[in-house]
Amino acid sequence: MRLFWNFASLGLGLGLAGLAPAAFAANYEFLAAPEKDLNRIYRLDKATGEVAACQYGLKEGTIGVTLCYEPGQGAGPQAAGDYALVASSHEREGGIFRVELHTGTMSICYVLNDNVVCTPPAK
Repeated sequence: MRLFWNFASLGLGLGLAGLAPAAFAANYEFLAAPEKDLNRIYRLDKATGEVAACQYGLKEGTIGVTLCYEPGQGAGPQAAGDYALVASSHEREGGIFRVELHTGTMSICYVLNDNVVCTPPAK
């Protein structure tokens, strides 16, 4: 019986260890801007709604740089929720929609100067 307990607890431990990466793997969502000639990717913290963005940039004498835009007005952490990103089908749109899946509120987020900004949430 003691031997069975050791194997059972080992199996349970391995099973729980297998779940750990999945629990931490989905903290962020990434979405490309719908504009066809813009190489910008938006990053969303799915729990807080914080939005940032990065894109490729040219820099003489290098292979290039990653230009990132930190959260600015309205793009910082929001009330805790379940957030997602949605792109419009407008091929010249550089922004994306931040949606809260439980309340149905939406904001439009885009890069303005050196930051990502978002409109106030609305239904």
